[in-house]
Amino acid sequence: MKSNKMYRMANAVKAAPVQDIRRLYATACFTAVIIMVLISMMAAPAWSQYQGPKSVADLAEKLQGAVVNISTSQKVKGTQGIPLPRVPKGSPFEDFFEDFFNRQQKPNRPRRVNSLGSGFVIDSSGLIITNNHVIDKADEIFIILSDDTKLKVEEVVGVDAKTDLALLRVKPEKPLPTLEFGDSNKMRVGDWVMAIGNPFGLGGSVTLGIISATKRDINSGPYDEFIQTDAAINRGNSGGPLFNMEGKVIGVTTAIISPSGGSIGIGFAVPAKTAVHVIDQLRKYGETRRGWLGVRIQTVTDSIAESMGMENPSGALVATVTPDSPAAEAGLQVGDVVLSFDGTPVKSMRALPRLVARTAIGRTIDVVILRNDLKKTVQITIGRLPEKKEKNDKGEEKKKKTVNELEKTSLLGLTIVAMSGEMRTKYKIGDEVDGVVIIDVDPDSDAATKNIAAGNVIVEVKGVKVKAPDEVKSQIEAAKKSKRNSVLLLISDAKGELRFIAVSVQDK
Repeated sequence: MKSNKMYRMANAVKAAPVQDIRRLYATACFTAVIIMVLISMMAAPAWSQYQGPKSVADLAEKLQGAVVNISTSQKVKGTQGIPLPRVPKGSPFEDFFEDFFNRQQKPNRPRRVNSLGSGFVIDSSGLIITNNHVIDKADEIFIILSDDTKLKVEEVVGVDAKTDLALLRVKPEKPLPTLEFGDSNKMRVGDWVMAIGNPFGLGGSVTLGIISATKRDINSGPYDEFIQTDAAINRGNSGGPLFNMEGKVIGVTTAIISPSGGSIGIGFAVPAKTAVHVIDQLRKYGETRRGWLGVRIQTVTDSIAESMGMENPSGALVATVTPDSPAAEAGLQVGDVVLSFDGTPVKSMRALPRLVARTAIGRTIDVVILRNDLKKTVQITIGRLPEKKEKNDKGEEKKKKTVNELEKTSLLGLTIVAMSGEMRTKYKIGDEVDGVVIIDVDPDSDAATKNIAAGNVIVEVKGVKVKAPDEVKSQIEAAKKSKRNSVLLLISDAKGELRFIAVSVQDK
C-alpha cells in the first residue's frame, strides 16, 4: 500500500501543468527577494553606526565662514648671545671667530615673537571669542577671515584667566557671519562633534570625533568642567569652536594632553554653559563678577565621612572661614559639610566653587550643611569674589600662650605635648596657631600615611578645640566608645594652613 501511495504522488507531480510549477517558482523567488530587502533595511541603522555619521560637508561649509584665525605678535627681550668658543691664541682662525661672534653678541636686543590660534564670531558687528592664552601679553592681534581678509583687533573687551576665555572686538567693513551656542548640558558621551580651527597655522581645518567624557577636571583651574573629545585638536586650534551635529557651538577648544605636542585623541573644550556665562559678563562689564562665600574647602574622603557618621562621602568640608565674609556673617563654621547649595546637591568638593561662582551677587540662597551629625539650613547672601587674594589681617593682638608644658602623651601613633614657647621656637610655629603640638609620628601608623608630621598642631578633635594632650585623649576615647573607626582631626602647619584628616582609632 505504501509503495502504491508514493507511486500515485509521483504521477501527480508529473501530471502537474508546467505553468503551475513556473508560477510557484516565481512566487518563491519574489518572496525571497522581499525578505532580503526587509533584512537589509533593518540592519542598515546598525551598519551606519559603524560607518560614522553621514557626510558633514554641508555643515562644515555653512560654519567655516564664522571661524577665524588669530595671529599675535609680542616684543620680548633678546637672548644673551652665543657663547664664544675658546680658540688657541695665535690661531689663524682667531680673528675670524672674534669678528663673527662679536657681531652675534647683541645682548638684550628686543625681538618679536609671533603665535597663532583660533576664534569665532558671535556678533556680526565684530565680537570674537578665543582663549586668553592665545592673546595673553600680545602687543598686536589680527584676525584672518575665511576669505583671507585681515583685520586688526581694535579692543580686548575682557579676559578671564580662570576659564581661559577672551572677548575681542574688530571693526569689519560689512557684517560678519556668526555662530550660536548650543546646550552643552544635553551632550552625552558618544555624541558626534566637529572642531574647526587653525592647527599649526595651516588655516581652516575640520576634524570629526565623539565626546569621550564630560565634566572632566584636569586641574588647570578652580572651575574645571571640560568636555573631552577625540576629535583631532592640535596647536593652533586653541580658541576655536566645538560643534554638535546641529551646527551649534557646545564648547571652546582649549587644551590637549600630548607628549609630542600633536593630537593623540585627548582634547578638551570649555563647555558652552560656562562660556556663555563668562562671555556675557565680559560683554557687559569688561570683567567677570563671580559669587563668593568666603570659605576654604576640602574633599570629604571615605575616612572623613566615616568619622563624621556620614553614609557616603559627599559635599564640601569647610576648613576655614574668612572673617567678615558672607559665610562668616551667615554663621558657617569650620567643620561644617556643605551638602546642598540653592537646591542643588553638592556631590563633590569641586562642585561648590562652580555653583557659587555662577550665583548672582547679592542673592540670598539656602545652604544645607551637616554639623555635629545634624542637618541644618542656613541662608547666605552671596558676595563678590575679590579679584586678588587679600592677606588676612584680623587686627587682633597676638597672644602668647603660657600653658605649662605637660608630660608627653602618645596616641594614634602620635606623640603630643602642650603648646609652649619652646615648641613655637623649635618648629617655628606662628603665634596665631593654637592647639596641641605633635613632636613625633610612628612611621607605621595611619597618621603617617596621612602625611601628619612633627611640628603639626592639632587644633580640633571632632570639632572641639583642644589646648592640652588630655583633651585630645578624651575626645579620642569618646570616638572609640561611639564605635567610630576613625576620628576627625583639624591639623595646622606652622604657617596656619588648616586641613581636616581622619585618623583610624582602631588598635593594631
